[in-house]
Amino acid sequence: MNKKKIINDPVYGFISIPSELVYDVISHPYFQRLRYIKQLGMTHLVYPGALHTRFHHALGAMHLMALAIEVLRSKGHVITEGEEEAATLAILLHDIGHGPFSHALEHSLVTGIRHEDISAKLMDDLNHHFNGKLTHAIEVFNGTYPKKFLYQLISGQLDLDRMDYLNRDSFFTGVSEGVISFDRIIKMFNIFDDNLVIEEKGIYSIEKFLIARRLMYWQVYLHKTVISGEMILVKLLERAKELSAAGENLFASPSLNHFLKQNINERNFFSNHINLEHFTNLDDQDIYAAVKVWVKHPDKILSTLCQMLTSRNLYKVEMGNAMADADRVASLKDAAVHFLGITPEEARYFVFTSAIQNRAYNAGVGNIKILMKNNDIVDIAKASDLSNLESLQKTVEKYVLCYPRGI
Repeated sequence: MNKKKIINDPVYGFISIPSELVYDVISHPYFQRLRYIKQLGMTHLVYPGALHTRFHHALGAMHLMALAIEVLRSKGHVITEGEEEAATLAILLHDIGHGPFSHALEHSLVTGIRHEDISAKLMDDLNHHFNGKLTHAIEVFNGTYPKKFLYQLISGQLDLDRMDYLNRDSFFTGVSEGVISFDRIIKMFNIFDDNLVIEEKGIYSIEKFLIARRLMYWQVYLHKTVISGEMILVKLLERAKELSAAGENLFASPSLNHFLKQNINERNFFSNHINLEHFTNLDDQDIYAAVKVWVKHPDKILSTLCQMLTSRNLYKVEMGNAMADADRVASLKDAAVHFLGITPEEARYFVFTSAIQNRAYNAGVGNIKILMKNNDIVDIAKASDLSNLESLQKTVEKYVLCYPRGI
């Protein structure tokens, strides 16, 4: 069977599957599940085109890895075929541990478990399945492989994961501020002292990349309506879990039911393989099918939240630099009690505060290093003459207040 396939990608054109092992990993059910998990969760409620999946994104990141390795080899750096395959598999599998609707599930059905840890466990499982052929890929993914720059291509301030999602998300949302010169940035890649660096000529492309990332966060990922949709999903899953814990039998697929009934946290998730089995059976369709049925559920809280989501009658969201006044929150809760005919205790599902952070460049964690013409290595924040690059290092925190429309 010919496994060297070509995939037509709307962002990059044709993407090649480089080897039989990569083809077999892509064909595995763990990876195929990513076809049914949207890359941007609830963002399609604002940008109708944002329906691309984690599957798209992983293949795109794999394609960028091939371009990066080609550039580094052309500059005289030795990367063996085995190392290329390991790096390709590592970037391909970097998001395999994501749950349905991405981060909404991490806050409700399973608590305190990072998708990166699930990715690492699934990669171990796949390594066992493929008789140890993923050992080097796992070392690259964990940063334990001797060539440090391979890990930096997968996880860093300028990794190929970020490069693909900015490019892809701006393409599908139509938000042009996110467009980056990915091909130019990759052409400027080099290695100095086993670290990934950018040649001085690439400074302006890096500046644009960092600014694009900041703008995409405020315009897309942390858009008020996107936050509203995600918060409703978190709250309705919280309510479903509460009802299940009280003995209620809710409509749900067997795998979703497993997470509704059990109290699964960081301590016990990995101790029982059945948890992982159910997790890898879950995708967006399980959640949304349940939501559509729960619209008619006799529990008023659950049915109201599900109706709000399916009819796109989302929370009103106020975002500001200061936390909402406690008296205002209390009066909104009173209004929600009368408006919805619920108890004061139940009002927490409809009126609540939260906080969000955005930091475009995290100096001190895998800094972007510029290789100057005289062979000096300088941090991008120092090398750039862009005055607001310093400000991109600051964590911007905003406070969110959610409450139902009409109160």
